[in-house]
Amino acid sequence: MNIIPIIQTSVATAVKELYGLEIEEKDVVLAPTKKDFEGDYTITVFAFSKAAKKSPVQVGEELGNYLKNNTPEIARFNVVQGFLNLVINDAYWINFLSETNANPTFGQLDSKNERVMVEYSSPNTNKPLHLGHIRNILLGWSTSKILAAAGYEVVRTKVVNDRGIAICKSMLAWQLWGEGKSPQSEGIKGDHFVGYYYVLFEKEFKKEYSSLQKKIVKKLGDYDKTKVVYFKEIIRHYGNYLIKNNSKEDIGVLGYLYDDDTPVKKKYKEFFDSFKNEYFNKYSRIGKKARALLLKWESGDAETKALWQKMNSWVYQGFNETYKKLGVEFDKIYYESNTYTLGKDIIDDGILRGVFYRKPDSSVWIDLTDVKLDHKLVLRSDGTSVYITQDIGMARLRDGEWHCQKVVYVVADEQNYHFQVLFETMKKLGDAYANGLYHLSYGMVDLPSGKMKSREGTVVDADDLIAEVIGEATKNNEERGEVAGFTAEEVAEINRKVGMAALKYHIVKVNPKKRMVFDPQESVDLQGQTG
Repeated sequence: MNIIPIIQTSVATAVKELYGLEIEEKDVVLAPTKKDFEGDYTITVFAFSKAAKKSPVQVGEELGNYLKNNTPEIARFNVVQGFLNLVINDAYWINFLSETNANPTFGQLDSKNERVMVEYSSPNTNKPLHLGHIRNILLGWSTSKILAAAGYEVVRTKVVNDRGIAICKSMLAWQLWGEGKSPQSEGIKGDHFVGYYYVLFEKEFKKEYSSLQKKIVKKLGDYDKTKVVYFKEIIRHYGNYLIKNNSKEDIGVLGYLYDDDTPVKKKYKEFFDSFKNEYFNKYSRIGKKARALLLKWESGDAETKALWQKMNSWVYQGFNETYKKLGVEFDKIYYESNTYTLGKDIIDDGILRGVFYRKPDSSVWIDLTDVKLDHKLVLRSDGTSVYITQDIGMARLRDGEWHCQKVVYVVADEQNYHFQVLFETMKKLGDAYANGLYHLSYGMVDLPSGKMKSREGTVVDADDLIAEVIGEATKNNEERGEVAGFTAEEVAEINRKVGMAALKYHIVKVNPKKRMVFDPQESVDLQGQTG
């Protein structure tokens, strides 16, 4: 039983017997004892002093003795002026902890008879989980646990981004340079194995693009280098020629394009930075192969699909190992490869109902200016979907499956506008659950050296980070020698728990709205206010 009502009842009984004063139990005010004094709870006795016609100190002594002699939970007391400090005996706390441990619903509110979905993690299958994913995962998992304790039935989901050009980059790199290797043959965790080939693809593309930069600069010859228009003309007229005749000469990045900020050289850099995506999509040899692989996947080519399934299975095995280390799980997993065509029928119906409108080029839009947003594309002119189309379809699909009253999307704040548009669109479509949609927006995670970039391999890997904090806990434990007498297995488990607590607390303690800089050394500091 809670100690506070026990004390309140005992005090009410005591003042009636000692001083003939009738008080209600709820009027007995307790406060935690200040850290400068011995005690767990403190009672102010000035209110009883007048009725007793005695000094506050005398009343405190009499009341303290009564409680000590008649309330088994009170071990001892002390009086400081008009304040009675009570010390609760160890037996109560031990019994309290035992009862709490035996009660699986301790701290949980009564059921609200409402179901809430929390979507979090949602990784891509072209790379392993990293520090940014850890923040997302821990925020999502913590949110789900809080909602469950608050009385909601919680459904935990993730959407795996398992299709698209990024996944094809990993697949193509493995085809070109993998030599039939596998995670098993190389002794590498599956998601790390596939992620290596994604980074390798980007490195090879960078080499190709750097080589083209050098050839374009050479081709300029006597052109007026202050006019960027010549870059565009040369690429459009000579791009294919330059690519076909790409020699094996040095293909490093031209230093003089980047080392200086003079106007001409700055324009070189600005142009090549801005033209990179267009080059990949129109001219790149390796980009052309990746796009061809994507088209094969979309057409259902059996060989391509088999490779896609094999490499994704490697990644899923790796993901599951990391999730297990973090102690998180999911009730339902959705795959974008199964859902990317969703939403088109909803758009068609919305056009008939006047929710959407079609432009002369056949693209479909929604007008959200009445809610201080703008006009938003929901279907391209060629009839293909955009992300908002898929999310509209996904919202309908999950409502049909789960009938949740609320849905929490745990997604970084880079998508704030996207979710504003999604939620307002669902309201205009008249979906009953639209008002229960919520975006748990959180700031991205940076390194002290700057923003993480998966394609360049400059990330804090989730598995390495977990190993590091457990290693730090192990090191500190060995230095302190506080686990003598435990078995090696027990010590390892203690170190794991301490390390994971340090990591989780370091991530979750930061306000989700804030962008955070992750300092690995600070995260594994086991001194001070840490997990």
